[in-house]
Amino acid sequence: MSHAKSESNGSESFNQQTVGFNAAPDATSEKSVASGLLDTATDHEAQKRRWWQNKSLEEKPIDGTYGWVVVAAGCFMLMFSMGCVNSYGSYQTYYHLHQFPSEPVSTLSWVGTLQFAVMNLFGIPAGILCERLDTRLVTFTGGLIMGISLIIASFCDGAVWKLMLTQGIVFAIGASLVFIPATSIPSQWFTSRRALAVGIVVAGSGIGGLWLTPATNGMIDSLGTAWALRITGIIVFVVNSIASLFMRNRLHVQTRDKIVDFSVLGDIKFLLIFAGAVCGTTGYFTPLFSLPAFGLQVVHMKPSLANNLLTIINAASTVGRVVTGQAAPLLGTVNTLALCTFVASFSILVFWLPFEATGTAVACAVIYGLFCGGFISLLPVVIANLWGVQRISTIIGLLYIASFIGTMVGAPSSGAIFDNIGHDINYKNTIAFSGVFMFCAFAFFVCLRFALCRPLFKKV
Repeated sequence: MSHAKSESNGSESFNQQTVGFNAAPDATSEKSVASGLLDTATDHEAQKRRWWQNKSLEEKPIDGTYGWVVVAAGCFMLMFSMGCVNSYGSYQTYYHLHQFPSEPVSTLSWVGTLQFAVMNLFGIPAGILCERLDTRLVTFTGGLIMGISLIIASFCDGAVWKLMLTQGIVFAIGASLVFIPATSIPSQWFTSRRALAVGIVVAGSGIGGLWLTPATNGMIDSLGTAWALRITGIIVFVVNSIASLFMRNRLHVQTRDKIVDFSVLGDIKFLLIFAGAVCGTTGYFTPLFSLPAFGLQVVHMKPSLANNLLTIINAASTVGRVVTGQAAPLLGTVNTLALCTFVASFSILVFWLPFEATGTAVACAVIYGLFCGGFISLLPVVIANLWGVQRISTIIGLLYIASFIGTMVGAPSSGAIFDNIGHDINYKNTIAFSGVFMFCAFAFFVCLRFALCRPLFKKV
C-alpha cells in the first residue's frame, strides 16, 4: 500500500506541474487530469511487470480462504523437500551395508549433512529471488532441481563424492528455493492465525518423514536405491510443480537497491534471535541421530522399538508444530518460542541424561518431539511480527545462515564427542552437549523477550 501511495504522490506532483502550464484551469478539470494521468501511470506499471516478476493478490482478504490454499501448498512442498532430508537415513543404511561397505559411516553421513547445511546456506540467494521474481517460478525451479538431482544421483553408484554433489549439494539448492518461500509467504496471508499457518506448513516436514521413510525403505528393498531415487525424484517434481501454482504473494514486495539489506545485523533483537538459532540448531539433531542408537546399545531395547524412537519424535513434532501455532497467539510468540526451547532442553537433561531405561527414553522422544517442532516453526513468525512481511524472505535467508552454522558445528561435534570422549559406548557427554546448547538457545530467547518488553507476564 505504501508503494501505491508513493506512486500516487509522485503522480499528483507531476500533474500539478503539467497543469500549471495552462492558463487557469478550474478545480474539477485539474482533478480530472490528475486522475487520468494516475490511471495511465498505474496501467503502464502493470504492463511493464513481466510474468516472471513479483506479483501480488492484494485484493484477496487477509486471514481468508486463499491463505489456507497457500498453507496447504507449502505443507506439501516441505513434505517432499524436508521429508527427503529426513528420510536420508534409509539410503545411508543401504549405502553402508551394500553399496559402499568400505566407506566409513561418517563419510556417508556427509550426504545428509550437506542436504540440510547447504539448504540453509543458500537461504540468502533464495530470499533475494523471492523478492525479485514470482514465487511460483522460484518454487517450480526448486522442485525441478530437486527432481533432476535425485534422478542423476541414481546413476552415481561408483563414488560417494558424486552422491555428495547430486543427492547432497544440488538437491539442497533446489530445496532452499522451496523451503524459504514455503515458510515465509504464508505470513503475508495471516495476522491473527499466522503462527498456526506457519506451524501447519512446517509440520509438512514431519509428515514427510513419517511416511516417506518407510516408503523409501520399501522401494529400496524391492527395487534398489537407483529406482528408489528415480521414483522419488519424479514424485517430488510432480507434486512440487502442482503446489507451486498456488504459492502466490499477497503483497507486492518492492525491489530494493541493495541486493541484501544487512542493516538488520545492527539490531540487537536480530542478533539475539541469530545467536539463539545457532545454539538451538547445534543441539537440535543429537536426539534425532543418537537416541535410537542409545536405545539399542545402552538400554538394550528391541530393535523395532529403538528404531521407532525416531518415528515417535517425528510424529510428536508434527503435532507440536500445530499445537504451538495455536498457543502462540494466546501466550505470545516470543514467550512460546522460549518455552519450547526450555522444555526441549529439559527433556534432554532431565529425562535422557541421568537415566538408562526404556520409559525415560520414550518420554524424552515424546516430549522433545512435541517442543522441538515449535523451535523450528515459530522463528519465521517472530521475524514477521518484528520486521513485517515485506522483508521476511531476505531476513529469514539471513537467519538460516545461523542454522547452517549450527548444523556444521552440531552434528560433527556430537559424533566426535561420542567417538573420542565416549569411546563409542558412553553417550553422557554427547547428551549433555545437546542439552546445554538447547538451554543456551532458551537463554538468548529470554533475553530477546525482555529486550522487547520488561513486564514479566506481558504477552510478547
